[in-house]
Amino acid sequence: ITVVNEEGIIIESNRLFKNLLERIGAGNAYYFTDIIDSEDSAKISHRIKTTLATGKKSRINHAKFINDAEDSAEFYITRMDDFDVHGKVSVIYLNDTTEQKNLEFKFAQSQKLQAVGQLAGGIAHDFNNLLTAILGFCDLLLIKHGPGDQSFADITQIKQNASRAANLVRQLLAFSRQQTLKPKVLNLTDVLAELSNLLRRLIGEKIKLSLQHGRDLGAVKVDEGQFEQVVINLCVNARDAMPNGGKITVTTRNISLEDSKKLTKRYKFMPAADYVLLQVTDTGTGIALNIQGKIFEPFFSTKEVGKGTGLGLSTVYGIVKQTGGFIFLTSDKGQGTTFDIYLPLHKQQEDPRTIEILEPVKEKKLEDLTGRETLLLVEDEDAVRMFASRALRNKGYTVLEADSGEAAIELISELKDSRVIDLVISDVVMPIMDGPTMIRKLKEDEPDLKVIFISGYAEDAFDADLDGDFNFLPKPFSLTQLAEKVKDVLAG
Repeated sequence: ITVVNEEGIIIESNRLFKNLLERIGAGNAYYFTDIIDSEDSAKISHRIKTTLATGKKSRINHAKFINDAEDSAEFYITRMDDFDVHGKVSVIYLNDTTEQKNLEFKFAQSQKLQAVGQLAGGIAHDFNNLLTAILGFCDLLLIKHGPGDQSFADITQIKQNASRAANLVRQLLAFSRQQTLKPKVLNLTDVLAELSNLLRRLIGEKIKLSLQHGRDLGAVKVDEGQFEQVVINLCVNARDAMPNGGKITVTTRNISLEDSKKLTKRYKFMPAADYVLLQVTDTGTGIALNIQGKIFEPFFSTKEVGKGTGLGLSTVYGIVKQTGGFIFLTSDKGQGTTFDIYLPLHKQQEDPRTIEILEPVKEKKLEDLTGRETLLLVEDEDAVRMFASRALRNKGYTVLEADSGEAAIELISELKDSRVIDLVISDVVMPIMDGPTMIRKLKEDEPDLKVIFISGYAEDAFDADLDGDFNFLPKPFSLTQLAEKVKDVLAG
């Protein structure tokens, strides 16, 4: 509460108002409007004069303070006709709305990111169909046009650029949390140690990289490749924020349940639990307060046109969220930036020092990719179906085609007595009857039917509550990947 005279001078205030002035760096303010941001000061000054002239109470729902302070307040202005020796004065009640506005902002951001994520996932699905066809027909052309052919370089260029587009789509799926993750139990100390040489090459000689590992670090369950992508993206962004050199510090440490309870007071939506913290700090230019709420949005970038896609931090956000973790930003303009990533502690192992780091399974290269079995290919996208059927026929398979789930069931019922289907390759998302529904119907008569699902969505983005095993091949896939998958499933 503060009392302001007709000239707008602060003549009296309570302790809470004085504390507020100290907090926003306006402890010596003389006029009341001196503490209000320039955008709002004229409006408040007018309301004070109106209240003093008419005696009518006034309310301002939201106004910000000076010095780019995050604090904001509601203002209630009343008139007192006789105050000490001052005569008419205005009494202003400030209701601190800072926390409420922050929560509203975070909720709005969450809703916006969720909507953008759904859009990104849908776009990624459609692009994956297109890219499957582009990459597939490139593979078919490369069979006919070898390295000595003048068309070889052109076809290779098309395939390389399609592969780059496929990487962008993967980043969209990461942001929308619809990618297929293959998590395993890891110790971040070992992963970062292996990654350090690559990071030093990426950030260059002008920037110092410091790794500070916590003692007896707990285990986390993450997709190793995606986790490495998180660290690389954060370090590359930090490098770009330090054009004249600086320092990047990557820190890990355990966060106990007790420590996390303190964090939950600041981050209301983060549950108290045991976490492992990964912290990436730089000494760069920092991120301005007015854009901090936008940095995780896809395609938002502060870099020049042509430098970066704006997908780096949105990818980081998606991977962390899909892993069950939390990511927070602390930054001041000119003071550097810190990203804190909290990953849930994996508690299966009693002693984190005895964790067995699983070596990645090396995929066996199948030399002979030919076969003579009969396959049913169900795909509503004509270009994808044309490429896949041609590719498999070239390998010696007999391929039956259907453009929908209903057509596939009708085809199998017609062939019931004359031909055995050795394997069904089916798209997941199809109009009217989707892939999983079709397979359930087919398995009623043939429970041991072998199945490969293909989809531009992630493996866990659809309900595959099916009896028996099924396999998954994400789009876009190459001719070789398709042939290897088919051969592997048929041999299994």
